[in-house]
Amino acid sequence: VQLQASGGGLVQAGGSLRLSCETSGFSLPYYASGWFRQAPGKEREAVGCIRGRAVSVGRPNYADSVKGRFTISRDNANKNMVYLQMNNLEPEDTAVYYCAATSKHTDCRTEAAWYDNWGQGTLVTVSS
Repeated sequence: VQLQASGGGLVQAGGSLRLSCETSGFSLPYYASGWFRQAPGKEREAVGCIRGRAVSVGRPNYADSVKGRFTISRDNANKNMVYLQMNNLEPEDTAVYYCAATSKHTDCRTEAAWYDNWGQGTLVTVSS
């Protein structure tokens, strides 16, 4: 199982970025996927997660800090892709963002231990 996150970069506050996570080696749409981030000097925190398609039509959960600004979605055409659309970015969103996937669970949780497969991370920098 491999996960590849991409799409990070430098953006001004108020701007948008879309992160992509491509997986190979297992049936991504069936299982839950998550996005996490780690800011410099801080612990990793959950951004949100999306359920596998077998459960509740895959509705995502989000951390309170990103609700209304971030959206997690799947690609219906490319079933091995998961996206994190980030709008109205704030300097506090600066972090390395990681995608994660579980090969065991269809429901999503925001605990890192729920996921057994991780991408390498992509850096998002938001300037004020």
